[in-house]
Amino acid sequence: MTNSCSFRITRTAEDLAQTVTAISQRLVKLEQRIDALELQSAESKDVQSDEEINMLDGVDLLLEECKGLLNNSSNETESDEIWVEESIENDDIAA
Repeated sequence: MTNSCSFRITRTAEDLAQTVTAISQRLVKLEQRIDALELQSAESKDVQSDEEINMLDGVDLLLEECKGLLNNSSNETESDEIWVEESIENDDIAA
C-alpha cells in the first residue's frame, strides 16, 4: 500500500511540475510578446488604436493570471510536501 501511495504522490508531483513548467513557458512568451508590442507602439509614436489598447490589456490580464497560477501552484506544492512529511512521520509512529 505504501508503494501505491508513494507512486500517486510522485505522479501528482510530476504533473504539478509539468503544469508549472508549461505555465512558466507561456508566461515568458507573453512577456516577450508584450515587450515587442510596447516597442512597436513606442516606435510608431502614433496614437494607439482602441484595438491595440484592448490587445495590450488582454496580454496584461493573461500575465497576471499566469503569475497567479504560478503562485497558487507553488503554495499547493508546499502544502503537498508538508502533507507527505506528516504522512511519513505518522507511518513511523504507527510502525
